[in-house]
Amino acid sequence: MKIAFLGAGKIANRVAQTLRRMTDIQLYAVAARDAGRAEEFAREFGFEKWYGSYAEMLCDDGIELVYINTTISHHAQQMEMCINSGKPVLCEKAFTTTASEAQRVLELAAQKGVFVGEALWTRYMPMAGTIREIANSNRLGKIVSLHDNLGYPVGHLERLNSLELSGGALLDIGVYPLNFASICFGGGIESFRSTALMSSSGVDQQSSIHLVYENGRRAYLFCTSISLTDRNGTICGTKGYAIVENINNFKKIDIYDDDHKLTESIHAPKQISGYEYQFMSAIAAIRAGSIECPELPHSQMIASMALMDRIRHSWGMYYPVEKTAL
Repeated sequence: MKIAFLGAGKIANRVAQTLRRMTDIQLYAVAARDAGRAEEFAREFGFEKWYGSYAEMLCDDGIELVYINTTISHHAQQMEMCINSGKPVLCEKAFTTTASEAQRVLELAAQKGVFVGEALWTRYMPMAGTIREIANSNRLGKIVSLHDNLGYPVGHLERLNSLELSGGALLDIGVYPLNFASICFGGGIESFRSTALMSSSGVDQQSSIHLVYENGRRAYLFCTSISLTDRNGTICGTKGYAIVENINNFKKIDIYDDDHKLTESIHAPKQISGYEYQFMSAIAAIRAGSIECPELPHSQMIASMALMDRIRHSWGMYYPVEKTAL
C-alpha cells in the first residue's frame, strides 16, 4: 500500500524508519510546509515523491493512505482535506482538539465512505489484548482498581505550551494513561475528579485523574510534561496484582500473588518498534472496505475525546476553538 506522510516532524522520522522495514508498504509521498524539508525527508527515507503543499499532495491519485503527524490544532482540518480528497487517513493522537471536532470529522468520513483511524499506537499492540484479558479474568481475583502514570519533561516545547496549538500534557501525554484504563476497564465511567497544575500560558503541565466506574472499579491516573515517571501501570485485584512496564510501549507484565510473590512474567513479542501494528490494522480495514479499525472504533475515539473535554473543563481550561464556538 502506498503511504503518504502529511507532516515531517520528529515522530515522522521514527515511523518512517519502521515502515521501510515492513514488506507490505511503499513509502510513496511526503508533504511539509517547507518544500526543502519535504525533499530532505523523502531522500533520507526513500519516499518516491515530495511536496511543499499539503493540498498539492492530496491531488496525487497514487496515494492509498495518508498518515498525519502535525500539531493537534491542525488535525481536524487536515483530516477533512484528506476525506474530501477521497484519501483514507491515519491521524496521530490526540485525534482532534475537541470531541465536537472528532464528531464532525467522523461524520464526514461516514458520509464519504472513507477510512479514518487514530494512531494511538499502544491500542493496536498485541500486548493490549493480553492486558485486557488479565484485567477481565479471575487471575487476580476480583479487580478493584488500577493505577498508572506517564511523564516526560517536554513542557517547554512550543506545541505543548500553546493553547493555540492545542497544547498541554493531557492531550499529548494523558491520552496514554486514559487509554490504559480504557483497555483494562472499557467504558461505563460514572464520574471523575481531577486536579491540574497550570502553566503561565494557560495549559496543563500535569494532572491527576480519578475515574469511578459503574461497576465500582476505580482508576487513578497521573500525567506530567515537566518530569519523568516510571511509566508503569498496576492492575489490582483481591488475589494479586499485575504490573505493566511502560504503558507507552508495553514491555512486559509481571503478575504477583496475594503474598507479593512473582508468579509469571509475560514479555511483549518481538517488534520493529511498535508503530507497525497501527498501520497493519489500518491496511487490513481499508482492504476489507471498513472505515474504522476494530481495535479503536470511532465510537471509542469520540468517547475518549469527550472525556478529555470534560476533564479540561473541570479545570477551567478551554481552547480558542471552543471559545469561538461559544
